[in-house]
Amino acid sequence: QVQLVESGGGLVQAGGSLRLSCAASGRTFSSYAMGWFRQAPGKEREFVAAISRGGSTYYTDSVKGRFTISRDGAKNTVYLQMSSLKPEDTAVYYCNAAETVVAVKRGNDYWGQGTQVTVSS
Repeated sequence: QVQLVESGGGLVQAGGSLRLSCAASGRTFSSYAMGWFRQAPGKEREFVAAISRGGSTYYTDSVKGRFTISRDGAKNTVYLQMSSLKPEDTAVYYCNAAETVVAVKRGNDYWGQGTQVTVSS
């Protein structure tokens, strides 16, 4: 079992930046690939980014070059640095943990409660 708690969401103007954090507890953090998803009102939850246990990163096309996922093993935390934010990035952002990046992208295993990101135009 692993517990995930997201933080760092908020209201930001278009073009601004935010950094989301996801603190993990329970089983060894290094055992998991980690990811971020988002869900906008009236839309399905979608994959945003993932990072493997070894640090390889993966992004959906719409955030490439703007978002950066990273992990800190000493703090058991995964981050999502978001820059050049757009109104269409507005969503609840969720942290996800699974055995592999493939499993993360499928939305398997463990989820946090989500943090709201609102980008104003």
